[in-house]
Amino acid sequence: MDLLEYQGKQFFASYGIPVSDGEACTDVESAVATANRVGYPVVVKAQVHTGGRGKAGGVKLANNEAEAREHATNILGLDIKGHIVKVIWVEIASDIEEEYYASFTLDRSAKKYLGMLSAEGGVEIETVAEENPDAIAKIHVDPMIGLSEEACRAWVAAAKLNPAATEGAVDILMKLYNAYVDGDADLVEINPLILKPTGEVHALDAKVSLDANAIYEHPDYAQYDETQPRDERETAAHEKGLQYVGLDGTVGVIANGAGLAMSTLDVINQVGGEPANFLDIGGGANADVMAGALEVINNDPKVKSIFINIFGGITRGEEVANGIIEALARVNMNSPIVVRLDGTNAAEGRAILEPALNDMLMMEPTMLDAARKAVELVN
Repeated sequence: MDLLEYQGKQFFASYGIPVSDGEACTDVESAVATANRVGYPVVVKAQVHTGGRGKAGGVKLANNEAEAREHATNILGLDIKGHIVKVIWVEIASDIEEEYYASFTLDRSAKKYLGMLSAEGGVEIETVAEENPDAIAKIHVDPMIGLSEEACRAWVAAAKLNPAATEGAVDILMKLYNAYVDGDADLVEINPLILKPTGEVHALDAKVSLDANAIYEHPDYAQYDETQPRDERETAAHEKGLQYVGLDGTVGVIANGAGLAMSTLDVINQVGGEPANFLDIGGGANADVMAGALEVINNDPKVKSIFINIFGGITRGEEVANGIIEALARVNMNSPIVVRLDGTNAAEGRAILEPALNDMLMMEPTMLDAARKAVELVN
């Protein structure tokens, strides 16, 4: 789950990381009231799940109430790369002496947490890595040991931050690490982390990605899930508990297992087709799950054929076949379906499907054959 900036700042603040005083607003009057409360100048920022807000006119400085009202009016409802601004963040403007970059994520190859710190903040870290890789100080943290203050100080020294920022930076980085681990995050990033003329170190921005699989441990994360960007298809799938990602093609995909679903997309592309979605039903290929999956794909007007690709493991072939038959009795399909069924009790499953085969339900022996048939039906 990718958090909006204001959500990321609230998340940071819950771990004691200093952020700018501000408030998320959904209308002009509350934005003006917030600006008056925190004091001018203020920054009015669009809250959308995309970059390029500044260039699109979604970030503005207001020096008085009239400007705050004007900017809030112009930014609310603004279209930024297809994202309509429904929330703005109004915060007190900060005086900046220097800008830094700080983050924690997972280095899978090292099987450790990776911290990155740079005295060159305010720009994309990819740009810094490409143009001046020595400007990024990295630290690998063993999850079983954690980040000690001593190691953190050495890391700050290696990044060559202004000595005036050392104490504040160490304090924030220790808290940022705690937020990353305790908050079950995939990424926590502050860019820029600023040094104020007064010597305070402060998180001026927040980029946070949380592990959606950890919601059960964090009931309050439901509020973040509700603001995730989803199109109509993805919203419907989410309500049914399906792992779905909408794409732009014409071949609907249902598979059991993320790896098989990804492979199915690849095979469809390989034979000249374009997948309309990624949909992983996991081990639950029963009638309810299959009907829900078919309903979501059936409501996509771009879909011209559907490829159900099942490899039975724990899920047995006859259960899958019965699920498909029952689901088809519930859903009035608009597009023909091609089934590839293999694995545990696949022969029994195929035998169940055989009498039901017709122009709207077909079966192929291999994944490649089924992909070809599905693409052929589109064309």
